[in-house]
Amino acid sequence: MTWEEAVEEYGRLVEQELRARLASARRQGEAYHRYIGGLCRSLEEYVLRRGMRLASFSAYLAYKGYRGESDDGIIAVCAGLELYRHSILVHDDLVDRDETRRGGRAFHKLVASPYGDRFGEGVAIFVGNALFALAQDAVLASGFEASKAAQVAALLADAYRRVNESQVLDLLFEYREPSLDEWRVMASRRAASLFTLALKTGGLLADASGPDMALLEEAGVHIGYSFDIQDDIIDTFATEEQYGRAPSGDLAQGKRPLHVIHALQKAGPEDRAFLAGLQGQKPLRPDRLERARMIIRETGALDAAKKTSREHAERAKALLAKTGLGEEVKRLFEAFITYVEQSLDWYR
Repeated sequence: MTWEEAVEEYGRLVEQELRARLASARRQGEAYHRYIGGLCRSLEEYVLRRGMRLASFSAYLAYKGYRGESDDGIIAVCAGLELYRHSILVHDDLVDRDETRRGGRAFHKLVASPYGDRFGEGVAIFVGNALFALAQDAVLASGFEASKAAQVAALLADAYRRVNESQVLDLLFEYREPSLDEWRVMASRRAASLFTLALKTGGLLADASGPDMALLEEAGVHIGYSFDIQDDIIDTFATEEQYGRAPSGDLAQGKRPLHVIHALQKAGPEDRAFLAGLQGQKPLRPDRLERARMIIRETGALDAAKKTSREHAERAKALLAKTGLGEEVKRLFEAFITYVEQSLDWYR
């Protein structure tokens, strides 16, 4: 089985579980108030938009790699991880004032009508919080023994605190230029936190050894860094058709992904001023976007960021190779991480 086939098979299983859990939440919402029932239907549409679900897939693989098979319990936990991830996305889109997500409206825009933006934004805050509660519930009701489920719930809560702290720094860096070291600190609790949570969850539930848990944790950090850098590059260099929404949102928002920090450090005064002046011009005019891309390319910033992403990917593969995961799962992890590396070549 290829890793693409494996993630497709996993996607069907976790989507089935998500549908069941979201339908249950909708029924409870309808019993409470008609509007809440309708809101839950909007939530179903938002969460079930197609995506690769690579973080929760990592938890599934880790569990299967030690147990030799999957079961209903790990699928329920993975559904919880997906609900957790969407709790972050709802808030992230709101703060970044993004209007779309995976080809549809961002959640705060999805629910704004007919009462306006303030209403949609307020609802998105509350729904993001509710999604985290639904994630915890999925873990605690997964059927694993109570002590293990409680440990995963604690990991989830710790990751939620960490990612929110990273989001504070991400917002701060829109207002002042971070150093490379500050970017690494911020990113250590972004996708790195998510993949670490996923791998530790799979290992913990499958009774991985202490040394293997340490390897999984470190591998999760490196996968997360590699994925984060790749995702930021996509935002700047992908087409709208590739990305599912207008590119360059980070540049127009004044964010400082790794390739932009490199460019700001290496560019001359005029180009630095141009990049800094893009903030608040969302969406960017095509000519401004192309000039920004040219600066990032010509300063070597794009190549530098790609190199860092690949280094983290290679480190993750080496760490996972040392674990007691089954050979088939190791192969799938290597293929998935290699895909992240190779996709960097799509954006020039």
